[in-house]
Amino acid sequence: MTDELTHFNQEGRARMVDVSGKKDTHREATATGTVYMKPETLKRIEEGQIAKGDVLAVAQVAGVMGAKKTPDLIPMCHPLLITSVDIQFEVIPTNAQGIAAIEIAGTAKTSGQTGVEMEAVTAVSVAALTIYDMCKAIDKGISFGKIGLLKKSGGKSGTYTRPEPLP
Repeated sequence: MTDELTHFNQEGRARMVDVSGKKDTHREATATGTVYMKPETLKRIEEGQIAKGDVLAVAQVAGVMGAKKTPDLIPMCHPLLITSVDIQFEVIPTNAQGIAAIEIAGTAKTSGQTGVEMEAVTAVSVAALTIYDMCKAIDKGISFGKIGLLKKSGGKSGTYTRPEPLP
């Protein structure tokens, strides 16, 4: 794996990396993120008591849509033929500080010349933003954290697994 930055041309200006010479391989990436909220907010989500609807169902669809729109949001991302996006949620009722949370995991897959890491991270981020949007009327203090890549596979650089938990 190289530490060279590839998104700059000879003049030092931003460019989209040329992947035309790369082989198509199966590529997969999983990202994670956490949405923190009041325990009462989480209880209302679980009981279906949010006025805008089923928060996790809408966030799941939003995450998939976010993955598909990644090249429209991130200037140098390649448009990909994404073959799968899956969003999963784990509810954390209350931590030691009395804060509730929803952990989001997003996995994106493709067969192509470049990876789907950005699609997985975007899926998680958009799902988190959707949870906030649907609940902000009752909990403006909702926040996000621990957003990042957990693992990826495929391509020239092979497999990467985050060696330690996100801070």
